[in-house]
Amino acid sequence: MNCLFREFMFSKILIANRGEIALRILRACKEMGISTVAVHSTADSDAMHVKLADESVCIGPSLSCDSYLNIPAIISAAEVSGAEAIHPGVGFLSENSYFANVVRDHKMVFIGPSSEHMDVMGNKVSAREKAIELGFDVISGSLGIVSSEKDAAGIAKEIGFPVLIKARSGGGGKGMRVVRSLDELKENFEIAKSEAEASFGDDGVYIERFLSKPRHIELQMLGDTHGNMVCLGDRDCSLQKKHQKVFEESPSPALSRDEREYIFEKAISAMKDFGYYSAGTLEFLYEDGKFYFIEMNTRIQVEHPITEMITGIDIVKEQIRIASGGKLGFSQKDVRFRGHAMECRINAEDPMTFLPQPGKIIDYLAPGGPNVRVDSFIFSGYTIPPYYDSLIAKLITYGNTREECLMTMKRALDEYVITGVKTLIPLHQRLALNEGIVSGSYDTNWLDGFIFSLQCPPECSSHWCSLNKAI
Repeated sequence: MNCLFREFMFSKILIANRGEIALRILRACKEMGISTVAVHSTADSDAMHVKLADESVCIGPSLSCDSYLNIPAIISAAEVSGAEAIHPGVGFLSENSYFANVVRDHKMVFIGPSSEHMDVMGNKVSAREKAIELGFDVISGSLGIVSSEKDAAGIAKEIGFPVLIKARSGGGGKGMRVVRSLDELKENFEIAKSEAEASFGDDGVYIERFLSKPRHIELQMLGDTHGNMVCLGDRDCSLQKKHQKVFEESPSPALSRDEREYIFEKAISAMKDFGYYSAGTLEFLYEDGKFYFIEMNTRIQVEHPITEMITGIDIVKEQIRIASGGKLGFSQKDVRFRGHAMECRINAEDPMTFLPQPGKIIDYLAPGGPNVRVDSFIFSGYTIPPYYDSLIAKLITYGNTREECLMTMKRALDEYVITGVKTLIPLHQRLALNEGIVSGSYDTNWLDGFIFSLQCPPECSSHWCSLNKAI
């Protein structure tokens, strides 16, 4: 799809991230004729994105707080290298409005939305309030943060158990607790606040009703600074381990055509009213035909490749064009959805205990063939450091139908070879054979139950094991 953009285009971009997303951005830049600057910690000196970048700058020691979260070091690297723009990727500083403002104060372009949009949507309480203002439904719960256990108990009694205690900042399941009684609330309220403080430097939490069997549906939005907005489709991210996404697919097998058209229209209208630009993702819980807004991620998502597979639109390149001041070269009616795509997150984790598995990779052979894409930064001989997220690869497959896509995924998983460290490949192989995945009849709580059944002895007759027989 051809995209219109104004005459000015960046000549050099600094990538303020690491791993597969840094490599993904680097490749997009190279295909656009843009020079790249990689920043890295001492632990990542031999990383693939560092090797392939036009320039690289070490910004600090191994720990994230001393390197990838070190704003002065990143800004210095950009100034020394002459970068005109900074792409923050995902995680780290990607949704940090202070960082975005510092970038702009130093006369460089932050490749992302405005800091005002980031502030509103980065706080789950203000995001909830904005969502209501924009016309979205939200799950019943507290109107703002809940400061005491007593107030929490009162709200929980009013909306009814079970309820969910959620951190107002951050994500990834941290500072999030499901409680089913007053006793459990007493046990978990302060724990949730402590987790939120430790993870995000903000102990603010709020409470909402807990849905028993929802789907996690998200919409990929893309807008420019000229008022144009499109929805690039939906993704189903319901397969989650303790609120951490493990597998995604697009489109969702749970939505009807009418439901899809309804939420696309609503989202486009809302984001236009919000004045949003760049890539962003609206996330919803879907149950009994209703969409409940839960949050918005003001950045590109880890799972963006499946959207690219079914639309043919390179979201990273569009982010860069939008940041340079260009207009989208297509409207909603130009977006064509074709076939089905799935993504398996390959983490360096024990597939039974899910404990991280840093260490040296001995053998590495990525799958190939038609309709297979692998976004990864690892190679034979690479040592996975213990300091960062355990995601080491994303396996993406495409098919004309969902069944064809799943069969390609099974074949690709069987081809994938990583030795030296344990990964989630064996788990994904079992999932690909399970009837719940084959039929697409899973929800956000399904995977935790499936994993629990795998960890139980054969004679176990628990509720979860009866629902999720180990293969």
